Amino acid sequence: MERAHSLLLDEEACNQVGKHQKAEFILEWLNHLKRLLPATDRADIRQNQRCLVDQLWEILINSPSRPTRWVLAHCLAVLYRLGDPIPSSLMVERCNNIIRSKDDSPSALPTRLAAIACLGTLYEQLGRMLIGCFKDTLACLLKAMKSAESQGRYEIMLSMERILRGLGVSAVSCHRDIYKVVRACLTDRSMAVRCAAAKVLLELQREAAFLWTSELENVATVCFRAFEGSNYNVRVSVSKLLGILLAAAVEPQQPTAPRQGARSQGSLEEVMELLSGGFLRGGGGFLRASGDMLKGTSSVSKDVRIGVTQAYVVFVSTLGSSWLEANFPAFLSLLMELASHVRATQTPADAAVTRRCVSFILRSTLGSLLGEKAQINAVKQLCLAVATQKRAVDAALTDGNVETKVLSADVSASQHVLVCCLLEMGALVQGLGSTAAPLLTDTTTALLDTVISVLLHPAILARLAAAWCLRCVAMAMPSHCSLLLDRCIERLVALKSSPDAVAGYGAAIAALMAAVQHCPLGIPHTKDKMVLDLAEDLLRSASQNSQISLQRTQAGWLLISSLITLGPAVVEHHLPRLILLWRCVFPASLREQEMELQRGDYFTWQVTLEGRAGALSAMKSLLQHCRDLVTDDVISRLLTPLACAVALLTKLPALFRSYGTSVKSWSIVYRLRVYELLALLPPQTYQESFGLVMNQLVSDLSGQDNLNQTCSELSLLLPLCHRDDLPLAGPALHDTDHRYIEEQLHSSSVGGGSLDNDPFSLCERGYEAPAPLPSPVALATASIHLFGAVFPHIISAQRVKILEQFVETVSQLKGQRQQTIQTHLCAALCSLLKHQGSNRGSLGPEEIRPPALSLLSGALESTSPLLRCLAAEGLARLVQVVGDPGFTVSISLLCFDRLKTARDAASRSSYALALGALYRYTGGISSPQHLSNCLGVLFTLSQDSTSPEVQTWSLHSLSLVVDLSGSLYRTHAEPSFTLVLRLLLSTPPTHPEVHYSLGRCLHCLITCLGPDLQGNGTAVSDLRSSCLVACGVMQDSPDCLVQARAISCLQQLHMFSPPHVNLTSLVPALCANLCSSFLSLRRAVVACLRQLVQREVLEVSEHAVTLVKELPRRDNTQLDVTIKEVGLEGALFILLDRESDFSLRKDIQETLVHMMAASATSNKLAHWLKLCKDVLSATTDGRAPLESKQEDEDADPGKDDDSSAFRARSESGGPFTALRSATRCFAMECVCRIIAQCETTDPAHFDMSLAQERRLHESTDFLVLHLGDLVRMAFMAATDHSDELRLAGLQTLLVIIRQFSAIPEPEFPGHVILEQYQANVGAALRPAFTSDAPPDITAKACQVCSAWIVSGVVSDLRDLRRVHQLLVSSLAKVQSGREASSQLYNEAAATMETLAVLKAWAEVYIVAIQRSKQKESSHRPADPSVSSLASDSSGSESGGAGLLKLVQSELSTLSRLWLAALQDYALLTLPQEYSSQLPATGGSFYTAETVSQARRHYTSSWAPILHATSLWLHNTGFVISDEAPANLSRPATPTSMGNRSSVGGSSSPEDINTDRLHLILGISVEFLCSPHSEDQMENITSCLRALQVLLDVSWPRAKIGNDQALSVELLSVLHRLMLTRESISVQLAVLDLLQRIVAAAHEHIREKRHSAEGPGGSAWTLTDSDCRLVASALCVLSELPSICSPEGSVSILPTVLYLLLGVLRELVHQPSVQTDAPAVESGGGACLSVVIQAAVQALKSVLTSPMSRQEKCRGSWNLLLQSALNTLLTFWDSGPSSCVVDQVSLLTALTVFLLSAGPDVCTTEPLHKLCLQRFTTSMDSKDPLVVSHCCQLLTTVFQAQPGVAIPYIQALGPTLIRFLQKVERSRPKTPQELLGVLEAIRAMEALIQAADESQRPQLVAVLLPLLISFLLDENALSSAPLPSRSLHDSALKDLMRFGPQHPAVFRSLITTSPHLKSRLQAAIKGNQESLNVKASSVNPAAHSTGKSSPSITLKTKFL
Repeated sequence: MERAHSLLLDEEACNQVGKHQKAEFILEWLNHLKRLLPATDRADIRQNQRCLVDQLWEILINSPSRPTRWVLAHCLAVLYRLGDPIPSSLMVERCNNIIRSKDDSPSALPTRLAAIACLGTLYEQLGRMLIGCFKDTLACLLKAMKSAESQGRYEIMLSMERILRGLGVSAVSCHRDIYKVVRACLTDRSMAVRCAAAKVLLELQREAAFLWTSELENVATVCFRAFEGSNYNVRVSVSKLLGILLAAAVEPQQPTAPRQGARSQGSLEEVMELLSGGFLRGGGGFLRASGDMLKGTSSVSKDVRIGVTQAYVVFVSTLGSSWLEANFPAFLSLLMELASHVRATQTPADAAVTRRCVSFILRSTLGSLLGEKAQINAVKQLCLAVATQKRAVDAALTDGNVETKVLSADVSASQHVLVCCLLEMGALVQGLGSTAAPLLTDTTTALLDTVISVLLHPAILARLAAAWCLRCVAMAMPSHCSLLLDRCIERLVALKSSPDAVAGYGAAIAALMAAVQHCPLGIPHTKDKMVLDLAEDLLRSASQNSQISLQRTQAGWLLISSLITLGPAVVEHHLPRLILLWRCVFPASLREQEMELQRGDYFTWQVTLEGRAGALSAMKSLLQHCRDLVTDDVISRLLTPLACAVALLTKLPALFRSYGTSVKSWSIVYRLRVYELLALLPPQTYQESFGLVMNQLVSDLSGQDNLNQTCSELSLLLPLCHRDDLPLAGPALHDTDHRYIEEQLHSSSVGGGSLDNDPFSLCERGYEAPAPLPSPVALATASIHLFGAVFPHIISAQRVKILEQFVETVSQLKGQRQQTIQTHLCAALCSLLKHQGSNRGSLGPEEIRPPALSLLSGALESTSPLLRCLAAEGLARLVQVVGDPGFTVSISLLCFDRLKTARDAASRSSYALALGALYRYTGGISSPQHLSNCLGVLFTLSQDSTSPEVQTWSLHSLSLVVDLSGSLYRTHAEPSFTLVLRLLLSTPPTHPEVHYSLGRCLHCLITCLGPDLQGNGTAVSDLRSSCLVACGVMQDSPDCLVQARAISCLQQLHMFSPPHVNLTSLVPALCANLCSSFLSLRRAVVACLRQLVQREVLEVSEHAVTLVKELPRRDNTQLDVTIKEVGLEGALFILLDRESDFSLRKDIQETLVHMMAASATSNKLAHWLKLCKDVLSATTDGRAPLESKQEDEDADPGKDDDSSAFRARSESGGPFTALRSATRCFAMECVCRIIAQCETTDPAHFDMSLAQERRLHESTDFLVLHLGDLVRMAFMAATDHSDELRLAGLQTLLVIIRQFSAIPEPEFPGHVILEQYQANVGAALRPAFTSDAPPDITAKACQVCSAWIVSGVVSDLRDLRRVHQLLVSSLAKVQSGREASSQLYNEAAATMETLAVLKAWAEVYIVAIQRSKQKESSHRPADPSVSSLASDSSGSESGGAGLLKLVQSELSTLSRLWLAALQDYALLTLPQEYSSQLPATGGSFYTAETVSQARRHYTSSWAPILHATSLWLHNTGFVISDEAPANLSRPATPTSMGNRSSVGGSSSPEDINTDRLHLILGISVEFLCSPHSEDQMENITSCLRALQVLLDVSWPRAKIGNDQALSVELLSVLHRLMLTRESISVQLAVLDLLQRIVAAAHEHIREKRHSAEGPGGSAWTLTDSDCRLVASALCVLSELPSICSPEGSVSILPTVLYLLLGVLRELVHQPSVQTDAPAVESGGGACLSVVIQAAVQALKSVLTSPMSRQEKCRGSWNLLLQSALNTLLTFWDSGPSSCVVDQVSLLTALTVFLLSAGPDVCTTEPLHKLCLQRFTTSMDSKDPLVVSHCCQLLTTVFQAQPGVAIPYIQALGPTLIRFLQKVERSRPKTPQELLGVLEAIRAMEALIQAADESQRPQLVAVLLPLLISFLLDENALSSAPLPSRSLHDSALKDLMRFGPQHPAVFRSLITTSPHLKSRLQAAIKGNQESLNVKASSVNPAAHSTGKSSPSITLKTKFL
């Protein structure tokens, strides 16, 4: 394909490829040429023009395909436009000649069509340059029209449109000739020709004014005829034409000069008369309509009425929102005349269609075009229309004239007007939400009074519509729900004797109760009691007055059904009463029911059936809304009523015989209710009635009642068909913007959906008005559903019999009656198969398979496409349920055989689909052979061009095969791509359904290849090129579904191979269809954009803007203008505002989120913020928030500058106008997302100084620079009239405060940047604290208040009091308790608000205490539980004590409320088994009926309250205050803590404090034992801080210290917390709390010992006792080997040694904080020394055990002791890095080993070497204590037996001497160093004593010089430090002792060493002088700490 990318066609390469590849090659070259020509220099184009024209002409005359000829035509026209245009007239003439040619061969047709296409594009591109050839061309085309087939007519129409577009006004002379031809094509038999003709007329009307003037009526009549028998695309195209023409007639786009006899501008009345005439009479003319009127029938098809309805919408949409707003009263009046016209409402079915059409017109215009302000005005107009109709009805009902009959007809007709108006009013109010509040207070409109007045209308449909409207009002404004309930209940009680009042007000109450499930704030629980009492009263009094029995019965059960929708939390309190009511309405036994049949009359049974049907409906509601309450006990109590209900089914025929068909309608409803209830119950519940139920179901499905009426396939079959197969049944089954009315085409003859079909539908969930189907249709649906659930539970023989009966029934019927029964029976069978497949059940014995297969086979040959889709799905389900591979193979062979023998298109298409769907539920296709067979058949069928239906179905089946084959299909991918592309090129555009199936195949093929499409091989590259070419062909299709499929294919290709999808062409194509009138295309576009922006958001945005810049001026739309101004993002915001489809809105939001995530934190930050601000400001409501205008003028000096930003924009103030509140809410969510994204990226976003500095050098933008805009946006949202937007604004304000409160202001040191916005924050918060503010908004505002106060932004108390005063007012509201006037919401809402207030105060109090402590002692670290924001701002002068002072005034009230809230929370957290202990009346802040709703509010609020309460108790020292607030009306203290003290004084302060302590401890321990997730880390921290604060007070410490069990439990919880939480702050808090608990125990034990021993007793601690315990255990352990046998001692010795050494290891590894001293010398040394001594002594006992010397076990002992010694030697190196080894204890244990274990253990290598190494290392230690102890232990070793001592003397003697030699150079400076030297001298003496006599003189000769070196002369002695003098004295003393012992050695040394002699003399002299000074001193000097004597007496004369 690369060779096709050139300016000229490479003919050589083209001729080398095959026939089919050649077509693809040429198309690829033409597509490349189409893109290349605009970018090529004109000189090059002119140079190659002739060659290019020749090549293009050669392609043209060689029968090009449809996609090829249109690209060819475009390239040819562009070539002439950019090159030399003069020869173009010759080209036109050549094309004209081809069209005139008489060649009728098949090969000539494509050439002729290509010539027609070329003419169109040539005139479009060159325009007036070809005006001279126009008449000739037109004549040629008009002549060709006469003999052209459908495809030719279609192409001529398309070319005609292009010619008109190109010539414009120049073709005006031929407009009427064109019009005459095109008008005939509007009624062409080909639907594609009709669509094309509509487009031609649409282009013609731009210049031909006669179309919407003189010819308007004729065009309208032709359009009405075009609607007859049309498809969806025709209705869309023709309605667009008709609507635009009518709009032009009302408001002409161009001025027209009126001619005589010609009509000028038309009025609205005339235009509406035209449309209504088409709606009422169709296009058949007057005579036909008159005949229909005489016969009393309506021949106007639904196609016409639906088409006219769409034309209404186009008409209004074209005129625009401004026109609609100005002319809505007149438009509404005319529309209501249509709704009430007798011809439109002749039958119930016609009336239902008419109402739905009118409702669609209103919804599509008012709901889509108008802004919120205009919608409010529209509601007022609708309300006036309702009031007018109601007054007319009242007048008719009170008029007693002879014209009463006529007036009664008017009354019945008025109901249709009322229904349309009321339903639209409800939809508008619901969409407006709380913004519609002014409507309810507008006395001129009196909306509520008007709607409530309709509740007394004589028509049930009008009453139900009014009830639904009230429900919408309640959902939009929940504050009015309770008031409306009271009003309706009051009126119902007052008018209980009026049938209409009972029915109307009963329906209204039910609708209002059902609205509560959509209102989170709920209603007071007293309302449900009132409703239940009222329902019981109605049911009880129903029999008192026969005239209103029926109404009271229905209303009573309707109220009960609506009550049940409130959910289990409410219903569980009323369940016993409900069960009693159900048991009363049914007979007590089956016998009583038999007796009932012998009594009563027609009316009695009518009331009875109505009552029991209502009871069953209430049971159904219970199962739907309160499934958890339906326990086995409840079901058992309902078994008798259920049995009677089922048994009555068999008695209904007897009632028919007795009372005729008058009770038939009630019996249908009764059966419907029974079936619906049984379908929801487990089948085992009614297993005894299986036979009765199944017989009745078979009768209903195949009985005579179903034969005479057409069934509603859409309602019966649609839920059972597979979603992927539905497009085969027709494009109308796709989701479209017109689905609401398009569904009417498939409704049954009984009628469409309507509220009066089932009043109980008022109780259903949902936001759209329910449209329940007629009872017969609903009964069929319910029968089918129940059949699938019951059939598997009957016996096998009966199953076979039933299916055989079904087959026989179908075979006995013919025609329409057969199809009706076949539809019911196949639907029932498929319901069974779907049920069994979902539950993995079986079908039964093999005998069931043949009749089931026969039923499905018959349906596969039906004429109904939907039924055939169902049959194919049924076959797939049958294969799944049977689960037999052999059966699956037999079914596939059956499909193959039928495909070979069948000749009709229906059978072939059905079996082709079945072949593909067969393996849908069995894991896919795994057999290559079967796959090849399937492909062979499907490939052949898909190329059958004689039957587009077969092609469509076989290609769809092929896509299923591709999906189900997976990787097995890859070997067939290449021929499949070739087939798809070839069919795309050859299939005419008049069959878009084939193109759609081809697109599905292409999508599946791309998915099958997946990432392999990224390859670079030739084969993969060819496949990829084929994909792109195919997608391009589908993109050029005129059908929207095919275009949508092309986009999804490109999206899939982009997923697997992004580099090969050209965004330059894809993104413009997407943006061009962004506002398409087809929902499926918009969905595909947005879904593709959502994927693209996740990877290449910048490229997508740039391409979108580029597209708009290149668009022609006349094609620009408002969306294009938006893209130019604010980019693709702004266009998506507009689309989001317009769309109502949920899935599309979600995709748009996700697309915007992805775009924002990729670009909001980069250079487009300002763009996104401005975009959000513009969206937020786009409202037509000019009312600015009044709260901020007057009150903050003085407070904020900069108010004048910012006030303009706080007002909503005008309509012309920005790119957006009149956006809805939901869109603006999403904009606020986007702002919060932007802040969150910035938080995770650059820190400069939250640092003003850094941002300003970097802004000077970089182009990057930073969030902190836009803080003003953020605050303004939050302010605008928080003060809006929409509650949802107010919540979003407050949340944004909270985020802003938390993120920006700590950022300093660089220009004003000591201040933060948020400080300048304090007035704005206060103004934003103030509206949330008004008396009429909803509780959820007040609760959120309290959260913002606390965040603002604790943030420390405001340091001046006067400024802080503004926000503080809001909290004070909210606290006053809490204190006032539950006032009757404020009971608009559920009590749980008051709980939420109260707890939010208390939580806010608690957070403020916590921070106030923290700041106060920081101010008092700034050197203490900040409490980690307080945020860094508070810590940073704590330096202000008034921040600590000032804030605390503000809270202090309310603390007496707050403390009691906090304690009450904590007690409530403690009760609510009790396990379910203790629920009986809950107070019967509820708690302080919740009621017993709202426990479940209130529990979640306590869960989110208790932690700060707990912390604050602990702080309060800490500050009061647990001292009970007698002060109580005087104005506290709600319970001030918890019942178990506060009330005891006031009752007779029976409770002491000690008891109250104990209760409070246990309350806090209990809550904390309960939560810390089972924290649910990581997101509760804040609650964990609050608990720990609260416990820390408590243990700072002596009284709680004493309580915890005294209660050992409590202490142990606390420690266990803390231990678990330490192990399960990795947060450093939590672990530090746990350790801190641990220290406090230990301290509490210390205090308790110290006090206990003090009281036991009296004053002066010694201290005793727990640590000491533990050490003693361990020491005792070690002593016992060491004795165990001695009392065992030799063998036993060997067995236990490893354990004993392990335990001993383990204890020793733990003792010698001390924390590094004790490095200054060993363990035995540090704090707690007495305790540790006891354990160490015990361990060493125990080790010695084991080593010296008699067992160690026993012959039997000595060898084993020696090995084990060697192992133990090896373990001991590793202790020096095995400790943690954070610990220090206690070498002294280890050396002691090692010495014990050396002295006690003997040479056999210690002298073994390498143990001996390691022992010597340990001593050597210790001698070199820098710790003098280690050295001294080492020398001391060496002394002991040197004195041991020779076998042990000699090796150590030989090894360590030199080390010892070297140590002593170093002393002369580095004399001791501390007593510890002195002690080490002295111990080394003692060790040297021991070494000398251990030596032989012969060797001692040599050793003494070594020692004496060392001693002399320690001496000082007289000069140095006086100034030497004390340790050095002590060493001097000790050395003299030793010399005195050694001299007499070894005189010869001493004299020899002195003689041979003069320097030693002189040093000795100087030392003696200095010592004498020192003695003289001491003797002459009056006060003797303090003796030193060393061991030196005060004087030395020389007894020997050394000289």
